[in-house]
Amino acid sequence: MTPRPRPLDAVRVGLLALGLLCVATGLLPVADAAASLARIGPLLLFLASVIVLARLARVAQLFDVLAVRMAIAGSGRYAALFVGCVAFASLTTAFLNLDTTAVLLTPVMLALAARCGIAALPLAMTTIWLANTASLLLPVSNLTNLLAADRVALTAPEFAARMWLPQLVALAATTAFLWAFYWRAGARGADSYVPPEPVRLAGRRERALCTVAAVACGGFIVAIPLVHDRIGLAALAAALVVVAAFAVLDRRPLRPGLVPWHLLAFVTGLFLVVPTLGRFGLGEVMTALVGTDPGAAGAFRAAAAGAGLSNLLNNLPAYAAGEAAVPPGNQTQLLALLVGTNAGPLVTPWASLATLIGLEACRDHGLRVPMRAFVLTGLGLAVVACAGGVGALLLTAGS
Repeated sequence: MTPRPRPLDAVRVGLLALGLLCVATGLLPVADAAASLARIGPLLLFLASVIVLARLARVAQLFDVLAVRMAIAGSGRYAALFVGCVAFASLTTAFLNLDTTAVLLTPVMLALAARCGIAALPLAMTTIWLANTASLLLPVSNLTNLLAADRVALTAPEFAARMWLPQLVALAATTAFLWAFYWRAGARGADSYVPPEPVRLAGRRERALCTVAAVACGGFIVAIPLVHDRIGLAALAAALVVVAAFAVLDRRPLRPGLVPWHLLAFVTGLFLVVPTLGRFGLGEVMTALVGTDPGAAGAFRAAAAGAGLSNLLNNLPAYAAGEAAVPPGNQTQLLALLVGTNAGPLVTPWASLATLIGLEACRDHGLRVPMRAFVLTGLGLAVVACAGGVGALLLTAGS
């Protein structure tokens, strides 16, 4: 499955070109550029590997099988379907990265809506919001988490020990907002749905590919707390297992387009452009916004700055710029910035790549997302999730 080019891809490649221009003109010294790229090298390996793994799992119909079984288990009851969709999107984001939820689970949910004859908007908003707010728990959940875990030298279990309560609060807020504004009877427009027929895997080859994909994804999830800073290698190993299975059983999906080249270009360009801007005043601006207070006031300030800048620009540059402004010893303040950049980019369509990709999928399926409701409900959720998440983070700091 090779994704077709999108207009957003030109922006991603353009950012890489701008970053290379910064290095070529001397605006960013070569040594600084090399240090920045060396830091994100393992992240790029992880990102490329986990998306290849997820894309081939989608081709193997693993996500479709799970989504349809979830809908069948709901037996036509919207409350049960709602719980299943929230759990599915949350677990996918937490263990297989928010980009997997945005790129692959959103289309699966929209297709599920068509199968069940139900409104697509509640399912779409579930994946768009949870791709952001469910990305706090583990380093693998979000690229920003990998950067933060590296900065404060936390292993996956240690990171989860600090972030489990903020994650729980963010999920509770998201669940409440989803039900109140998109899933309740008055919003969804129906009392029940017709459970779909099970996905039929046509033959032995299809069943084998789906089984291998499930084992590889499960193996990667089990490896997360064990591999420490080698998570990119674990993701690569899982991806290679599925690639090998497709090489033997069905080579057609194995194309260069499986690798998310445009996303890799965006991240690389970002980590050349942001350090350049930092040399010309961005650092001072972010320090003024974030402050240097290691206590509660500094944590709330960092989260607010991260969420605000995410919705103004994008959460990746917001985190990168904010991280540079947080003093090295302020672990709680840095993690609060993470709460803001992960749970806060819900207001503007460009606030995170996950939101952009999710909205692109909605357009591809002919689903119109009402922007006024999107902005207002997203603003309310961002305020509640960020404030509650930082409060919970302060509690884990003392545990």
